Amino acid sequence: MDLQKQLNEDMKQAMKNKEKQRLVVIRSVKSALQNEQIKQGKELTEDEALTVLGREMKQRKESLQEFEKANRDDLVAKIKAEMEVLETYLPEQLSDDELQKIVDETIVQVGASSKSDMGKVMGAIMPKVKGKADGNQVNRLVVKSLS
Repeated sequence: MDLQKQLNEDMKQAMKNKEKQRLVVIRSVKSALQNEQIKQGKELTEDEALTVLGREMKQRKESLQEFEKANRDDLVAKIKAEMEVLETYLPEQLSDDELQKIVDETIVQVGASSKSDMGKVMGAIMPKVKGKADGNQVNRLVVKSLS
């Protein structure tokens, strides 16, 4: 089932079950997807939809860090709940071991030997792990492997 249909079904279910928090997140994601679709002027592919979902998750992670710094426990709990809902629509995340294996294979494929080759390695890895791993995590593993 494509993401838009899944979101519509889940939105109906959330309305029936009176799950306000879930409904707010689903509407937010639908809105972000619709805005991206208007911006591009065409239907979104699954990859493009995943990019939008990843961006939504990243925004919430950044907000979470800021709220934690400010000791706003009420908002921290709200953001964590939103992130849990969003995670149901994202593909399963790769473990550190799986990600490290992809990093090592890509370094060999690209022929990278030093940190100056980092751009080539990151450019080759990111399409492989799109939506399945955080870019910062990938970056950290690449730096460690090239050191």
